[in-house]
Amino acid sequence: MTAIERRETERLLLTRLCDADFDDLHAMHTNAQVMATLGGVRSPAETQRVLAALIADWDEHGFGYWLARERTSGVFAGRGGLRRVVLEGRPQVEVGYAVLPQFWNQGFATEIARESIRVGFDVLGLRELVCFTLPTNQGSQRVMQKAGFHYAGETTWAAQPHVLYRLAAPG
Repeated sequence: MTAIERRETERLLLTRLCDADFDDLHAMHTNAQVMATLGGVRSPAETQRVLAALIADWDEHGFGYWLARERTSGVFAGRGGLRRVVLEGRPQVEVGYAVLPQFWNQGFATEIARESIRVGFDVLGLRELVCFTLPTNQGSQRVMQKAGFHYAGETTWAAQPHVLYRLAAPG
């Protein structure tokens, strides 16, 4: 694995998503609490399509989402990282994250977001990153703010209103 495919943070081991991660990802996709703000619970076939798309992102762009495991226990905690999206008619790179409820309110999502920002700016040399979520997802908005993102207005994603946050590279 390249340095970007495997990252370690204070409490997490982040590894490039692969086919072997299906069971963990599907467990997340069937958790109603997690999926309440991510498009709803997904079937095995929908999880397989999402996983294939995320793997294809890595193959095409050289970066993507990681699977996140707690470093000390190896327990699956969530997923997140960087992905290319077309937002407001132009290509962007989004920082995304999702963690299982037992890891909520402990800073794990912020840890994923901050590592994603480091990779985006320091490794990939990107000039700007975006984050967006449903207006009702206050927890995700707190993560964005703690990671340094600034509110940039409203947008539409997946035919639903979202709030948009942006972060420019330093310098």
